[in-house]
Amino acid sequence: MKRTTSLCLLLSLPVLAACGTESTKQPTGGDEAAARTVAVDSGDDACDVSTAEAPAGTLTFNVKNSGSDVTEFYLLAEDGLQIIAEIENIGPQSTKTLTVSAPEGSYLTACKPGMTGDGIRADFTVTESDEEVVVSADDQELIETAQANYAAYVEDQSAQLLEQTTEFVRLYLAGDDDAARALYPVARTHWERIETVAESFGDLDPKMDAREADLAEGEKWTGWHLIEKDLWPARAENYTPLTSAERATFANDLLANTQVLDDRIQELTYTIDQIANGSRGLLEEVANGKVTGEEEFWSRTDLWDFQANVDGAKVAFGGVKPILDSKDPELSAQLTERFDALQVLLDEQRVGEGFKYYDELTPEEIKALADAVNALSEPLSNLTAAVLG
Repeated sequence: MKRTTSLCLLLSLPVLAACGTESTKQPTGGDEAAARTVAVDSGDDACDVSTAEAPAGTLTFNVKNSGSDVTEFYLLAEDGLQIIAEIENIGPQSTKTLTVSAPEGSYLTACKPGMTGDGIRADFTVTESDEEVVVSADDQELIETAQANYAAYVEDQSAQLLEQTTEFVRLYLAGDDDAARALYPVARTHWERIETVAESFGDLDPKMDAREADLAEGEKWTGWHLIEKDLWPARAENYTPLTSAERATFANDLLANTQVLDDRIQELTYTIDQIANGSRGLLEEVANGKVTGEEEFWSRTDLWDFQANVDGAKVAFGGVKPILDSKDPELSAQLTERFDALQVLLDEQRVGEGFKYYDELTPEEIKALADAVNALSEPLSNLTAAVLG
């Protein structure tokens, strides 16, 4: 996902975490390649990482979930807030791979059993490396173009999010609930297209996009989904509508945080691995919440979010596709074909300028969408390694 500090281009240092065995030996020479492959065992109450440090270069984290609940793995900046890279929805007894390029420095690793809380964290150090990465002039031009185009896309979506949220808040505070309900999924489209970037700000995302079902005990609920529930209370039991004062508090808080997000996004730069991992991450967002109908529990506008996540994933993939075409044309063609196949299914659910509500989908339609997401997710998981290879 993204960060407020710029990471180096293709050359970055992998990061490893240790909640278990720590390595005190600094790999050198030919040992560095092996040192950049890190095994992570995420259990119900432990996060065992095979080493606590690694040399600069492309890092591969093989994350096995040996626990009984779904888990996530994160590489965090030293402040513990900025997400350098993540991989979500790792089911029990399954393994997923996270490939990342990160510069020399101090980091944290974190496993999140149950995908809640701050996770089981440990320090991780990326050390200086003698490895030289040679990038041709042609590849360098493709890299710089991809970085510039993706930055422009994210900034544009953030600006539109701020504009639409401002209007949404105005309507909501004026009590024009029908208009606010109509604008809600449209405004959130711009959030969902850059969701992995927004999520990289660990302090903002929970304030803006937390779902009620995901709140930890005692955690305060704010943001989009709280207002969603107030606008669509039909599925809630014994719901008490927000007062005018409460509406003002939560709506103005959402708008203020949207402004902070937009300000921070102006400072971001992106590396190729971040763009590629962002594409994969947005498809994981679809699999984790949109195709299951869990994201928009009250409004049932999940397909608007679904399409927006796919939009963002396609833009990120499109940015690195010229690089992939020269390195793995077969994977590039496969991903293009499967993005297209998924879009065909989504287009079948369109109604006017929007979509069917999730409750209107048949079980067969949901399964077809889920199968298409899974078919795309598998090759997309190889994108970052192929682009960096």
